Amino acid sequence: MEQHFDHTTKAGVASGTILTVLENISSQDLVKTTLLAAVGAFVSFIATLILKYIIQRFKK
Repeated sequence: MEQHFDHTTKAGVASGTILTVLENISSQDLVKTTLLAAVGAFVSFIATLILKYIIQRFKK
């Protein structure tokens, strides 16, 4: 059995899913996620700088 979805059905499903997810996210979760993303980006940046420094030291 083949199902056929038109663009309005896909848009309805997508927007319904997004609204349901947004409704269930609390502000504390949003703050926690933002903070963890910032810490992760900072650690990744520092690790990249350290690795570049180590590689340059070995190339000399």
